[in-house]
Amino acid sequence: MKGVVTSISGATVTIDLRGLRLYDRVYIGHARLSGEVVHLEKDHTTVQVFEDTHGLSIGEPAEGTQAPLTVTLGPGLLGGVFDGLQRPLPALQQKSGAFIRNCGTIPSLDLQRSWPFTPSKEVGAVLAVGDIYGVVTEGHIEHPLFARCAGKIEHIHSGPIRLNEPLVTLQGGEQLFGFQDWSVRRPRPGGEKCPAEVPLITGQRCIDFLFPMVKGAVAIIPGGFGTGKTVLEQSIAKFTDIDVVVYVGCGERGNEMAGLLSEFDELRDAAGQPLLERTIIIANTSNMPVAARESSIFTAVTMAEYYRDMGYDVLFLADSLSRWAEALREISAALEEIPGEDGYPTYLSSRLAGFIERSGVVKTATGKLGSLSMILAVSPPGADFSEPVTQACLRAAGAFYQLDTSLAHSRHFPAINWNHSYSLFSKECTAYFSREIDVQWPTLHHRCRDILQQESALREVVEVVGMEGLQDRDQLLMSAAERIRRDFLCQNSFTADAFSSPQQTAQRIAAIIADYDQAVQRLEEGELLTDILQGGNNAPG
Repeated sequence: MKGVVTSISGATVTIDLRGLRLYDRVYIGHARLSGEVVHLEKDHTTVQVFEDTHGLSIGEPAEGTQAPLTVTLGPGLLGGVFDGLQRPLPALQQKSGAFIRNCGTIPSLDLQRSWPFTPSKEVGAVLAVGDIYGVVTEGHIEHPLFARCAGKIEHIHSGPIRLNEPLVTLQGGEQLFGFQDWSVRRPRPGGEKCPAEVPLITGQRCIDFLFPMVKGAVAIIPGGFGTGKTVLEQSIAKFTDIDVVVYVGCGERGNEMAGLLSEFDELRDAAGQPLLERTIIIANTSNMPVAARESSIFTAVTMAEYYRDMGYDVLFLADSLSRWAEALREISAALEEIPGEDGYPTYLSSRLAGFIERSGVVKTATGKLGSLSMILAVSPPGADFSEPVTQACLRAAGAFYQLDTSLAHSRHFPAINWNHSYSLFSKECTAYFSREIDVQWPTLHHRCRDILQQESALREVVEVVGMEGLQDRDQLLMSAAERIRRDFLCQNSFTADAFSSPQQTAQRIAAIIADYDQAVQRLEEGELLTDILQGGNNAPG
């Protein structure tokens, strides 16, 4: 299907090509710029181009593929760094230099790389769609290969293979390769959805103890500039107990993304292995076209679903979802759609919900459980948490970690506000930790929350009468709360304290509360408050 360009407005291009469908992929101009159909009229089609349209002119050719934007799924994704269209950045750099220019089509995977392949089916076996016919060893995981069509096996390969070589030949001539294409906007058929019950251990005491998260759940981290969203996500990616990490830098500044890529290359996970070996990075900086930014999270979540369908635990990190929403707003404005609140399109909430619902725990065809957890950073303008993106995320998220600017300025990291954050999974996780870690976990959790809540109420009194105006017991409580904040909730991501196991977390909070109870007992026995505070255990820093 071929036509010509009839009008150009930035990245929005109109062509006279008919017979296309919404979200079909289109190649524009002599440079074959990649685009996506976003609007259909009787006599023309509107295409949002994923690349820079500088130099494009009216009358250049347009070609429809009659297929949507897809990603290539197969061995070689782990350790890869891609842009929003799944083009590998190292290959782009070799072709265009440090500053990315229009480079045409570049294979997403290295089709010439050799992989060890072990077949799990024999000649004569009948394959159904989705059946596993073999396994490739990819780094630390076993990578099963799924059949994309049904049939009887006529020939199956064994030993080292390349992705561009057929692994299976079915009767009738149909061939199966080690990779497959999948539409980014269509959720993968993960299987039966199951309840999310197993805690996601992040190593962050504030999260694991006060606001725990489960595998397959969704959490959002809203915070203003400089509150530590990126560092917190890096720490979680480094230490959390999952198999695969998919990180999306959506609309981030180029220098920040370059620093992150450099750090990820040096970071080691809890087992001492390079973090990048179990990570897929989608880098889409703020100077890249907005259409590619809008599609980047769908590209990334499709890759995450692919590994979830193998029965692995996958963590999806996005930084930041606000930049994605801004791209959606810019595209909507170019299409002259009726704006909603703050100029965002009226379908912002439904588009976000459709993306977020791709998380969860599923039972695969082999009987294994795979999970896709999401931790999404949000950058509300002016740290206004009532803005539309944050509120739309809150409707679908099960955990809310609000980053506080005042805590960040006081060098308290992670700067999670314990008074405004919450988790809907506390009951399930507390029962799990009580059974598996420490029977006192529910009691410790209740005592810690109670001390912090009382301290928050007493702060208003302290502002009026001062610390000396409080009763002795209240002063002890303020000292204990200060120790909880300083020695328990605060963690330095660049020291050995960056990760705290559930056992270490329980021991530390138990010691703080035991010291507080002992101090209260000494006060009731008549000991002077000054002597108790000078004892060291409850002295504020």
